[in-house]
Amino acid sequence: PTVRIGGDVAERFEKVPHPAPMLSLANAFDEDDLRAWRERIKRLLSDDEIAELAYVVEPKFDGLTVVLHYDEQGRFVLGATRGDGDVGENITANLRTVAQVPLQIPVPTNSGLMPPARLVVRGEAYVEKAAFDAFNRERAQADERTYANPRNFAAGSLRQLDSGVTAQRPLKIWAYQILLLAGEPAPPGTHSASLDYLRDFGFPVSALTERFSDDAFEDLVEYVGQFGAARHDLPFEVDGIVIKVDSLAQQAKLGFTGKDPRWALAYKFPGEEAVTDLLDIVINVGRTGAVTPNAVLAPVQIGGVTVRSATLHNEDSVSYTHLRAHETS
Repeated sequence: PTVRIGGDVAERFEKVPHPAPMLSLANAFDEDDLRAWRERIKRLLSDDEIAELAYVVEPKFDGLTVVLHYDEQGRFVLGATRGDGDVGENITANLRTVAQVPLQIPVPTNSGLMPPARLVVRGEAYVEKAAFDAFNRERAQADERTYANPRNFAAGSLRQLDSGVTAQRPLKIWAYQILLLAGEPAPPGTHSASLDYLRDFGFPVSALTERFSDDAFEDLVEYVGQFGAARHDLPFEVDGIVIKVDSLAQQAKLGFTGKDPRWALAYKFPGEEAVTDLLDIVINVGRTGAVTPNAVLAPVQIGGVTVRSATLHNEDSVSYTHLRAHETS
């Protein structure tokens, strides 16, 4: 337990390469996007493969992506940020302070299992909403800087050069993908089995994961809508939901387009909206002579961020009638 205390102070974060590219996902914004993605997938698969086609749906956690490396003895030996997708930053000392990160696999309660020769896991560091609010209140009472939102909190906490600071932060983690598995036991054949594998080894895996056959795709679409409506009741922030083809063999066959895997899609929920007062319009002149109007707004909270201004790019988006009405009132 003492290795979780922290206290190591780094001069900088070393760069470390990832064993596999940490790719981003293509986005979907409505039900038609989901159905179009499904049809694109099916055109690339045989009839037999389509008969076995299934999907896994899981939350798109809103935190900081991390990569956890374990050696042949099951020891946690390296932790990194996503970085540019190919190379990240070594934040091992900071991740050791996060209680949910297994320092040894399998965890003692699952001692009947043997660790693989090598395991690399992708996950998301996050903070629960209640813990984030309590932390910010304490900082405000001490006249210290507060964080704008839980995502910034997770990123800022794990990129502290002093791991003792990270150890004082209420960080948690979700594990959601095996990037590399070498040796015994044999790698799982599906993404859903991979999640079960990670659970067995003591990793925190979200229970908010559902599997749908291709025949039940409309049930999947309905589930995504229901999840979006209920997401604000979750104890942590999510900014969407991820849909993945379950079969790892089918994932390999579908491959990638550009930097996006064809076998996965991120369904993005609509952004939060708020109503506030327009206090003024300030005109800024850039060095090239470009004139940009900026709205000065009464402060309003949106997604954990206080918004006080907005750039007015499009004249037709700002109704002159509404501005005159505001002036006369």
